[in-house]
Amino acid sequence: MAVSRHHDLRGPGAAARARQEVHRLAGDALVAGRPLRSTTENDAVLVVSELVTNAIRYADGECTLDLALEGGGIGIDVHDHNPEPPRPTAHDPAREGGFGWGIVTRLVASLTVHRDADGKTVHAHVEN
Repeated sequence: MAVSRHHDLRGPGAAARARQEVHRLAGDALVAGRPLRSTTENDAVLVVSELVTNAIRYADGECTLDLALEGGGIGIDVHDHNPEPPRPTAHDPAREGGFGWGIVTRLVASLTVHRDADGKTVHAHVEN
C-alpha cells in the first residue's frame, strides 16, 4: 500500500500546515503497518518546516509539498517557482537566522535540488 500526501501551500501559515501533513503521514504509516520512529517523524517535521519556510520566503509565496514513505524512511519534495537553488550562508553569530539549510543537511540521509522550467524541487530523504 502506497502511503503518500500532497498539499499545495501558500501564505504565512504554510509551514504549520506542512508540519501537520508530516504528522498525518506518520498516522497513515501506522495504519498501513509501517510505523515511523518518533525521531524520524520529528526530524521530518523540522526538515519540512525549514524547506517550506524558505520556499515561501524566497519564491512567490507558494509551493507544493509531497511526502511519501520510501526506501525505509520519508521522502520529502518541496517545489517552488524560484529556479535558484538554496544558498547556504556563512556562520555569523551576530545574525538572526540563516541556520536552516545546515540543520536540514544534518538531519537527512540525502538531499538533492532539481531545476525545471517551472522552478525547482528540493528532495530530502529522512531515514527511519
